[in-house]
Amino acid sequence: MYKKSKENGYVLGMTASPGNEITKIKEICKNLNIKNIELRTKYDSDVKPYVHNLDIKWKEVLLPNEFSYTIQLLRKSLSDRLKFLKDAKVIDSSSVASINRTKLLEVQVRIQKEIKSRVKVPKILYKAASIQSEAMKLYFAIELLQTQGVNALNNYFQRIGKDALAKNSTKSSKSIMADKNIIEAVAYAKSLNIEHPKLQEIINIVKKQFSYSPESKIIIFTHYRDTSLTVFNILKDIENSRPVRFIGQAGKDKDKGLTQKQQGEIINKFKNGDFNILIATSVAEEGLDIPSTELVVFFEPIPSEIRNIQRRGRTARKMSGKVIILITKGTPDEGYYWASKRKEKHMRSELELLKSKIKNKMDNEFFCYDNNDNIINQSSLKDYEKNDKEIKIIIDHREYRSGVVRNLITLGISVESQQLDIGDYILSSRIGVERKNVDDFLNSLINGKLFSQISRLRDAYPRPMLIIEGEGLLTKRNIKHNAIYGSLVSIMIDYGIPIFTTKDDIETANILSLAAKREQIKDKKSVSLRGEKTSMSIQEQQQFIIEGLPNVSSTIAKRLLANFGTIKAIVNATEDELQEINGIGKHIALKMIEILNSEFDE
Repeated sequence: MYKKSKENGYVLGMTASPGNEITKIKEICKNLNIKNIELRTKYDSDVKPYVHNLDIKWKEVLLPNEFSYTIQLLRKSLSDRLKFLKDAKVIDSSSVASINRTKLLEVQVRIQKEIKSRVKVPKILYKAASIQSEAMKLYFAIELLQTQGVNALNNYFQRIGKDALAKNSTKSSKSIMADKNIIEAVAYAKSLNIEHPKLQEIINIVKKQFSYSPESKIIIFTHYRDTSLTVFNILKDIENSRPVRFIGQAGKDKDKGLTQKQQGEIINKFKNGDFNILIATSVAEEGLDIPSTELVVFFEPIPSEIRNIQRRGRTARKMSGKVIILITKGTPDEGYYWASKRKEKHMRSELELLKSKIKNKMDNEFFCYDNNDNIINQSSLKDYEKNDKEIKIIIDHREYRSGVVRNLITLGISVESQQLDIGDYILSSRIGVERKNVDDFLNSLINGKLFSQISRLRDAYPRPMLIIEGEGLLTKRNIKHNAIYGSLVSIMIDYGIPIFTTKDDIETANILSLAAKREQIKDKKSVSLRGEKTSMSIQEQQQFIIEGLPNVSSTIAKRLLANFGTIKAIVNATEDELQEINGIGKHIALKMIEILNSEFDE
């Protein structure tokens, strides 16, 4: 939570989860001009009266013996690929027991760097890149079965099989689905008539909670959407249970996502008691006004200390609460649980260390650090020229935790968080910005959603912008360079959208700040409603339509509607009548009349 003081310009920040990396914590402090750090726990005297008891328990379940044969077959296929990677000298060990997701990702980075550094690339490196992709998919499949169950595994291989048959299928998908061990593993998994024991635990937990407190509200967090559907199906017939799924906007195969309007309706019904169990993916962890609950259940542990804290924060707000974390013994669940505990502990120690380095009296000075981690002074706030006009940028609520927003605040930009249907940032009546980090851009290119987003952005704003943030656009994924270049060319030429590439969130914030200042100060464009096409009032829809005319800002649109009363009257207005409106000259009036009266030519 951030608050800017009107008296002295300080930004006051409060968060339960700043992260565990000292560099990230220091970056937050610098970006928000933080002068001092205060740490509090529930045991501190000034906090204790305001917090409620939170009972956190973790419950172990045993993996069914019936899963063993499928896991054995998948591990054999994974072992074959690890041996190839070891022979190619891109991995140290071919042992399945010693491998994990992090090590496999490191292999991917190593291979891509090696490919990029060579003028003539040996074929074995391209082969290694494909094999690494297969190894990642197999490791993920084993983890799915161990932590989620048969249904999640079957759905995963169904998607890989579908990809293998597609016209633009990947080599890794084809290779996996042609592997005899995997074919046998998939067939055996489909024959199993047993699900993950976590599901029975969920049933037991829910029944016990409702028997103890029938009016309870429960949130069940699942990392995967497939699992959320499985949990919903097992709970919908339980007495007193009124479950609902709360998922993101993106669709997945036949499982359509929820629109922002649908998400809002579900939250309201959960508040009102129409639903009493929210089965949620990561979309419910932050940024939305979800009410406090009596019980939060983690279907699986997560390695992120920030997400762990955010999930826990959904209970014990107004009353005592309980958190139950389900862990499958002897699986990655255990590693993720202890990883989040370790990171949370490390976060506290790093904050204590940083606090000890900060001087209590810093006046109005910024601070940063030299190479020895000593605090050094920067310019005072008074050294910066203050502009009388407030520059405002509307941001999508999902962007609010990003470093971009923190940097915008540091630059003196006023930010307003809203649920945006199109784009991530609105700078003016004509500029909407889509921001994608490199991973997001590549993922949306692969799943085919990139150009639908770009098309909507172009249709909503006369001057749309795309920002691609981060490094490794050509090396992070095993995608042909020409495919990436082709998508960039298409966005710029076919859609007419300029692309900015930035190294990090600081550069992104600088570009947004400069563009917003140019629009709102020099060109006097106000922040527009365009791009938010759902849940509009009649007045907003009228304004949206008029803003679609050339060179008509939101301010001019309001003046036109206020003067003429209706859209029909504006359409029928003469050139002289239009020029009577402040901000409309002869050129704009003629262009409006031309657009409104020209015949449509296909």
